[in-house]
Amino acid sequence: MYAITGATGQLGRLVIEALLKTIPADRIVAAVRNPAKASDLAELGVIVREADYDRPDTLAPAFAGVQKLLLISSTEVSGRLPQHRAVIEATQRAGVSLIAYTSMLHADTSSATLAIEHRQTEEVIADSGVPAVILRNGWYTENHLLALPAALEHGAFVGAAKDGRFSSAARRDYAEAAAVVLTTDDHAGKTYELAADQAFTLAELAAEVSRQSGKAIAYNDFPKPPIRMCWRGPGCRPTSLRFWPIPTPQPHAERCSMTEASSGG
Repeated sequence: MYAITGATGQLGRLVIEALLKTIPADRIVAAVRNPAKASDLAELGVIVREADYDRPDTLAPAFAGVQKLLLISSTEVSGRLPQHRAVIEATQRAGVSLIAYTSMLHADTSSATLAIEHRQTEEVIADSGVPAVILRNGWYTENHLLALPAALEHGAFVGAAKDGRFSSAARRDYAEAAAVVLTTDDHAGKTYELAADQAFTLAELAAEVSRQSGKAIAYNDFPKPPIRMCWRGPGCRPTSLRFWPIPTPQPHAERCSMTEASSGG
């Protein structure tokens, strides 16, 4: 059987959707904090089990009979390492034969604050002795589109990326990759850096939005302190600014290196 943690989240649902193309529903476990939110998955025949990262006693029973498990990283930034550790320890007790973990692009070398817990989780997995494959997902294209309504209203995207290039991909693409890794062989011990084949700057994104919308959309680049003030507007939590990634070009690559802007508190 296959288990997907965080299965009611955006990525988790897409992974299950991808698995259902080739795997019978009764061989898929949706491991979720709140089973009531997975009623639609249960209606498809997917096995729904409670698996709360913050309640370790729920984890091993949820993983009973599971051979391959996808650990989707928690959204509790700065608090997810203990949650991930609890899941990994539960896979040991349940006899899971393979863990796939959704990490971050270049987590082993990135200077981003967000990379720290991913790197630490990878180390815990390695120390656990459970065979594993690391899926280092790049930036989600959907993250850019969060700013689309405001860009269309005000005629501009804002950022502090300069000419940094994003190799972002759709969340569905990462989900498809996870499903392939779970359902095929010879992935244990491997690490996959996952990103799009083509990279783009935010100025190029603005140009494409202009082309498709028929509206003039600019990209306004700011130094980090002013952009932090801009992001303190409606819909932005100041505490999130510390983790906002700023792409910087790599000399010999078309992909971005994630660094973070600090909110200063």
